Amino acid sequence: MFPWNLFPFHKDMKDMKNLKAQMKPEEVDKYVKDIMNQVFPQQMQKMQGMMNPQSFMPDFNNDTTETPKDSSLSSSVFETHNHVFIRLAIKEDKWLKDMRIYHTSNQLIIENIPEKDDKHSIILPAIVKKKGATAYYKDGMLEIKIQKNIDMQYSQIDVSEIL
Repeated sequence: MFPWNLFPFHKDMKDMKNLKAQMKPEEVDKYVKDIMNQVFPQQMQKMQGMMNPQSFMPDFNNDTTETPKDSSLSSSVFETHNHVFIRLAIKEDKWLKDMRIYHTSNQLIIENIPEKDDKHSIILPAIVKKKGATAYYKDGMLEIKIQKNIDMQYSQIDVSEIL
């Protein structure tokens, strides 16, 4: 038979029965809330009821970015495993004739909309290939699809000590 009296918490286990009778759910709840307020003071003030992920992690945008609302060009950017997609709201059909679209490895540049000589730059979430971009227009939305480029070239940087 197992020697239960050698169990290290044997004395404490007897006290747990008495402690359970003394515990009040309201006190436990208050204690947990106090601890959470100490650990997450700013987030707890913002949360009411259920946790809001956007208030808990404001820098996490779910891989979607939008241009500021004061801008006259409304766009959204998101990426998949193989492509980066940029969607632009086109308010007038004549914009399609006037606009010029360019891209670098990490930026999309849109010129001449809504006014002549206007220039908008959109930072892309990943490095993209130089060739193979496509653009489709349908129902007032221009969708640009650019294939991602996987850059596996690494360059080592030597660190030298200055005496």
